[in-house]
Amino acid sequence: MKDCIRPSKRTMLFYLLPGIALYLFVFILPALMAIGLSLFKFSSIKNFTFIGLKNYMLLTRDTNVWLALKNNLFLVAVSLVGQIGIAFLLACLMTSRSAGLVNAFRTSIYFPVTLSAVVIGYVWKFVFDYNYGILAEILRALGQADAIQPWLAQSSTVMSFVCIPLIWQYVGFHLVIIMSAMTTIDKGVFEMADIDGANALQRARYITFPLIRGTLITCAMLCVSANMKVFDHIMAMTNGGPGYASNVLALYAYNVSFKQTNMGYGSTISVLILVVTTILFVLTSRLTSLGNGRAAGSLAG
Repeated sequence: MKDCIRPSKRTMLFYLLPGIALYLFVFILPALMAIGLSLFKFSSIKNFTFIGLKNYMLLTRDTNVWLALKNNLFLVAVSLVGQIGIAFLLACLMTSRSAGLVNAFRTSIYFPVTLSAVVIGYVWKFVFDYNYGILAEILRALGQADAIQPWLAQSSTVMSFVCIPLIWQYVGFHLVIIMSAMTTIDKGVFEMADIDGANALQRARYITFPLIRGTLITCAMLCVSANMKVFDHIMAMTNGGPGYASNVLALYAYNVSFKQTNMGYGSTISVLILVVTTILFVLTSRLTSLGNGRAAGSLAG
């Protein structure tokens, strides 16, 4: 059979142009505009004043920004463990079950992903309502009425409870991705591991995890990106309250830009989100690669 004719570089560029153009207009151009607008003070399209780096100097002194960043990083850390960790464990369990049962569980777990984030936020807000919520009713039925608290109205508990809907909604998203990657692993590898006496934990740690490392890195980056720009859940559940206890960068940028009509400073906060997300991308990739290298070395030993 004759070798396939390789297309010319000009032809390849022609086919890539629509994707490149879309990427430029959807990501690169808005990012450059946000950086440019962060150098101005303006409240409307007709009221521009160039102020240089004053917005960035204000950013370093704004305690609300650093509290919002702390909340974002907390959401990222908890979601990396909760979303991807639970999804990985479920994937390991479900790949050993019958096909029909796996499909049923996978469909039910994935279903929350299809719902609107605003709907999820309001539903869980009612679940956590300390007067009439489901959680409060369950505690009363169990005789634990003293444990009922205004969970979303206390700064000490609000962030922990905000994490629950985020994990619940997106576990199914990562589960589908991880299970798809696990189906590409040769079953002979697991058969040899069984012969060598490896248990389920060792197979997951030393075989499954290293072989789907690239997929896990992708899931981690998607998780970081989603939680650095989380907005809908927080706005629906707490609107950043009580006070600024559950405020996040995207919600703060929205309030500064449109409620305080300080769009230049709002753009500065958006640039901060981009910078921190990029740094977390690099760190996630490095740490995951390091963990995979240690696992591979342990397996070889």
